[in-house]
Amino acid sequence: MKRNFLRLYINTGILIAALFIYAGASFAQVEKSNSAYSNINLDTVKAGKFDTGKMWTFEFPPKQYFKDEYKFNASDEWLDNVRMSALRFATYCSASFVSSDGLVMTNHHCARESVTKASKEGEDLHTHGFYAEKLQDERKIDGLFVDQLVKIIDVTDQIKTAVDAAKDEKDKKAERDSAITKIQNKYKTETGLECSVVTLFNGGKYSLYCYKRYNDVRLVFAPETDLGFFGGDPDNFTYPRYALDCSFFRVYGEDGKPLKTDHYFKWSPAGATEGEPVFVVGNPGRTNRLQTVAQLEYQRDISNPIVLDRLSGLMQIYSDLMKEEPSRVARMQDMLFSYSNSQKAYTGIQKGLLDPILMQRKKAFEQEFKTAVKNNPKLSDAFGNLWQSIAETRSEMRKIGVEQAMIAFDPRFCTAYTLMAQELLKVAEQVKLPESERKEEYKDENLSKIADKLFSDKLDYKLADRVYKMQLQLIEKYLGKDNEYYKIITNGKDIDVAYNEFVKNSPLRNKEAFTELIKKGADAILSCNDPLFKFIRSSKEKAAANSKHMKEIIAKESVVMESLGRALFEVYGTSIPPDATFSLRIADGVVKGYEYNGTEAPVNTTFYGLYDRYYSFGKKYPFSLPERWQNPPKDFRLETPMVFVATNDIIGGNSGSPVINEKAEIVGLAFDGNIESLPGQFIFTTEANRTVAVHSAGMMEALKHIYRAERLGEELKDGKIN
Repeated sequence: MKRNFLRLYINTGILIAALFIYAGASFAQVEKSNSAYSNINLDTVKAGKFDTGKMWTFEFPPKQYFKDEYKFNASDEWLDNVRMSALRFATYCSASFVSSDGLVMTNHHCARESVTKASKEGEDLHTHGFYAEKLQDERKIDGLFVDQLVKIIDVTDQIKTAVDAAKDEKDKKAERDSAITKIQNKYKTETGLECSVVTLFNGGKYSLYCYKRYNDVRLVFAPETDLGFFGGDPDNFTYPRYALDCSFFRVYGEDGKPLKTDHYFKWSPAGATEGEPVFVVGNPGRTNRLQTVAQLEYQRDISNPIVLDRLSGLMQIYSDLMKEEPSRVARMQDMLFSYSNSQKAYTGIQKGLLDPILMQRKKAFEQEFKTAVKNNPKLSDAFGNLWQSIAETRSEMRKIGVEQAMIAFDPRFCTAYTLMAQELLKVAEQVKLPESERKEEYKDENLSKIADKLFSDKLDYKLADRVYKMQLQLIEKYLGKDNEYYKIITNGKDIDVAYNEFVKNSPLRNKEAFTELIKKGADAILSCNDPLFKFIRSSKEKAAANSKHMKEIIAKESVVMESLGRALFEVYGTSIPPDATFSLRIADGVVKGYEYNGTEAPVNTTFYGLYDRYYSFGKKYPFSLPERWQNPPKDFRLETPMVFVATNDIIGGNSGSPVINEKAEIVGLAFDGNIESLPGQFIFTTEANRTVAVHSAGMMEALKHIYRAERLGEELKDGKIN
C-alpha cells in the first residue's frame, strides 16, 4: 500500500477527522446502496470464518490451522527464523534480510526518500536508478534504520492489574498509560533494545515487543521511478499490474562491515506458482475489524463522506491549477498524487461500508459475540452492557461532529488564510497583556516579523483562494445557509459574492493591510470586519468546548473498548487475530487469480504486459519506460512472471513484506492490494481480496539482464556475498 495513505492512517490511529465529521448526504447513499440488494434476504447472511482476518501474531501462531489447511507443520524453529528474518523499515514499511551478509529487501516506494538522500550533486537517481557495482559503492542513508523483533514478552497481567486498581474510568486510562510507560522504560534500560507495548484485542492482551535497531543502512539497488511506480496513480490499488516495485539495502554492523546474520530468507529457484500456499510476513498498519457496528456506522455516515469531499475538492483544485499553469506540474504533482491515492483508498473503504452484505456479516458476528457473552453469567455481568455503552458514545459524537468539523479547521485541508486569521486573533489576545507576560514572538520588537513569516514567497495566493472557496462550499453543505457560523463567514450572502468580496478586501490577503492592523493594536484587530476573522473569533469558544467534550467521549470509549477486548479474548481466545497495529504479523494465503470485470485476472503478469501497456498508452507517463528498458536485450525473457496475486491478508504497512513459501524462501515482494481489498480496513474477504506482489523470478530476470547487476543477483541466489 502506498505510504502517503499509510502515514495518514498510522500516525493518527484513526481515520482523518473521524471523530469530528458529519455528512447528511451519506444516508441517501446508504439507501441507494441498499436498493441494489433489495432481492437479498439479509437475515440469511452469516459472518465469515475469517471476517476478522488472517494477520496472525507470532506469540499466538495458528499452528493447527496451518496444519489442517495446508498440511504444513510450522515448527517453533521455523517461526523463530521467520520472525528474526523479517524487519520493520523505519516507521512506515516492512522489509526482510535476504542474505547472511545483511542484505535487505523492501519496496521501491518505501525507498523513495532514501534514493533522494543518496543522490549526489548532479545526479538524478529517481530518473536513472541506482546500483552499487562494488561493496564500497553502497551509500549510507542518514537517519534510516531497520528494526528486528528479537523478543516478545507477555505483560498483560501487569497492565490489567494497574487498570483494575483504578477508581474510575478516567483513572483507568491514566493508570494503563503509566503502566505501559514504566514497562517500556524498564526493559529498554535492562536490554538496550527498542521496547514498546503492543495492545492486542483492544486490550484483551498486551505484549512487549523488543527490537534490535540497526542504524547503518546503505542503498544497494533501486530501479528507476518509471519502473518502480510504473502505471502511477491510474494503476494504484489495481491488478493486473506491471511495476518493479523493489529495492535493496544492506545493514552494516558496528565494525563498519556488512552485518553477519544467521536469520534471512533464501531465494526460491522457482518463485510463486499457482495454488501454492504462501505467507506474507510484515507489519500491517491498522485495521478496525474488531470495532462494533455502531463504530463502523459512524465511520460510514460521519467520517468518510467529508474526508472524500475534501480530497475530491483538493484534487480538482490542483488539477485545474496544473492545467492552467503547466509550470506548476513539477511542484504540485506529488501532492496531487497523495490526495488521489488517499481518495482511492477511502472510496474503496466507503464502498465496503455501504455494502449491506458486508455490514450484515459484521452485524452477524457482533450478534454471535453478544450471545456468547450473555449466555455466560460471569461474562454477562462484566461485559453485557458494552455494546450499548459504545452506541451511546457514538450517539454523543454525532451531536457535535458536524459543527466541529466545520469550525475546527484541519491545517492539512484548510486555506492558508485560516491560519492567518487564527494567528491574528492570537496577536490580539497577546498584545492585550502586559509586555512581560507575552510570549516571546508577540513582544513589541517581534510583532513586525509575524507578517513577514506569514506572507513569505511560498504563499500561493491562487491555491489559497480556491481552497478558501472550497471551505465555504463545505460549510454551506454541512451546516446549511441558516447556520449562524455560515452567516458570519459569508456576511449572509451567496458564496460567489462572499468569496469575491473576500478576495478583493480581506487584510488576510494583503501584507500591508495585515501589518497595519497589527500596528493599530488589539482593539482594531478585534473590531476587524473580515468575515473569516470574525468566523474564527466567534467560533473559538465553541470549538474548544466541542473539543473538550469529544476528548471526554473518546476517553470513556477507550476504556469500554478495552473491556470489549477482554470479552473478545474470553470468548474467542487466539482463534481470531487481533487488529493490525503496525507490529509483526504472518498472513497465510494461496497464489490464486480471481474474477473481475466479467473476465478473469491471471495469477501472474509478464514483461510482455509491461510493454503492451507502454505502447498502448503511447509511451506517455505514467506508462513511460526508461531508456535501458525500451529495447531489452535478446537474452531477456519477456515471458518471465513479473507480478502475481495471492489471497493473503495485508493492508498499509505491509509494503515491503516478503512473500515466502513453506521453506521460508522468497517467492515475491508484497507492494499493494487490489481495489477489492480496500474494505479490508474493517472486514477481510477471500472472494476477490488479493495481495499484489513482485514475482521473485521477475526481480531476478531484471537484475540479471536489464541492470547487469551480477553481484547482487549472485548474492540473492547464494544467500551470501561471493
